[in-house]
Amino acid sequence: MKSFFFLFLLLLPLLSPGQRAPARPQQLTRQQLTKPATVPAAPPLSLQEAIATALQHNYGILLSRRDEQIAGNNVTRGNAGQLPSLTGNLTRTFNNNNINQRFGGNDPRVINGATSNIFNTNVTLGWTIFDGFGMFIAYDRLKTLRQQQQQITRATVEETVENVTNAYYDVVRQAGKITSLEAALKIGQARIDLTQAQVEVGVSAKVEVLTARVDYNADRSLLLQQQQALTAAKITLNNLLGRTPRLDFAPSDSLVVTRDLREDVMTAGIKANNPRLAQARLGADVATYNRKLARAARFPQVGIVSGYGLNRNINNAAFAGTVLTTSTNQVQGLNYGITASVPIFDGFNLRRLEQNARVVEEQSQLSLDQTTLQLDADAATAFAQYQNFLQLLDLEETNIQLARQNVDIALERYRLGLLTPLALREAQRNELAAETRLLDIRYSAKQAEIALRRLSGGLVRG
Repeated sequence: MKSFFFLFLLLLPLLSPGQRAPARPQQLTRQQLTKPATVPAAPPLSLQEAIATALQHNYGILLSRRDEQIAGNNVTRGNAGQLPSLTGNLTRTFNNNNINQRFGGNDPRVINGATSNIFNTNVTLGWTIFDGFGMFIAYDRLKTLRQQQQQITRATVEETVENVTNAYYDVVRQAGKITSLEAALKIGQARIDLTQAQVEVGVSAKVEVLTARVDYNADRSLLLQQQQALTAAKITLNNLLGRTPRLDFAPSDSLVVTRDLREDVMTAGIKANNPRLAQARLGADVATYNRKLARAARFPQVGIVSGYGLNRNINNAAFAGTVLTTSTNQVQGLNYGITASVPIFDGFNLRRLEQNARVVEEQSQLSLDQTTLQLDADAATAFAQYQNFLQLLDLEETNIQLARQNVDIALERYRLGLLTPLALREAQRNELAAETRLLDIRYSAKQAEIALRRLSGGLVRG
């Protein structure tokens, strides 16, 4: 007992927090893990800033908005066939001909290089005034297509925001793992220092120092791999934001899971706000309009036509009897009328088109039912995962406190020589594994929460 007390007194100055051990090669390695003071800190990036950047620069959103703009441009009464068409035409032709005329037995009249020119211009008006109400159906169909594209754009925005949010929190998760590994390296360095001190006073073998350094290098290898994982996560987020892949940043928001989501509220939100469900409903409406358009083709089409034209023909080789002269013929005036067409028989093509339109309408309704069922299944799966991860999160949050306490106790016992290096290493591994599980489960719970918000249409407001 006295020898142990004497040994403790020898080790006490080396183990005191206020003292520093002499510089050793392994401490040089620890210093290499710290960034030099000349390296500027990465600019902070909040989640809201990331989402705002994605809404402005994400290529998927930009392309979808262009499609929405095209759909909006198509909603015109002229595109639906309700407005008249007015066309202007102009023709000017010049002729240079050799003429050989013969009347009865008379001598032929031969003219070489006879010239003439014709000028023709007109304005025509066409206006369909009845087509089985097809033009009004077509206009409603165009408005529905615009609404459908708006829902597609909204769904693209929400899915992109979900991806950006998940990618952002993945960066937070990977950065948290680096923090855990750096803490493990500090414990490993303390173990090296303590073991080296024990070797110097002759109570430990040098092999224990070498083992401690091997374990330290193994943790440092994990840190380097984790730094690569963090870099990859940042590149993924930058890609979603439409930014340079290597642009560095530091996430300023922490990963916090909301714990009060209710399944009935999420289900009601899906039926009222989900853009994919709204898109399917509008698709069914478009199919109904297509069937009505096919039916409208069976009705007569009535239109009015009108025009004003000018036709002038100047012939420099005209004959007045036997005299060669120049003639000018000009006609101008207004014409108008009415046109009507009735489909009588076209090889049953109208019937075929209408039958196919009915089938497509049935398909769109089936697609709507399938989308509804799939969204309900996705919501049920996401909510079950959400609840399960919340339970796991509570368990791991309790477990991490136990693991940290265990490491603190193990390290203290190791300082006092009451614990083997293997037991200390095992406690250290258990803490690192608990830290990793906590980060992964917290991230998975957040993913389930984000999926539920996106399904219920509550991820993006406005």
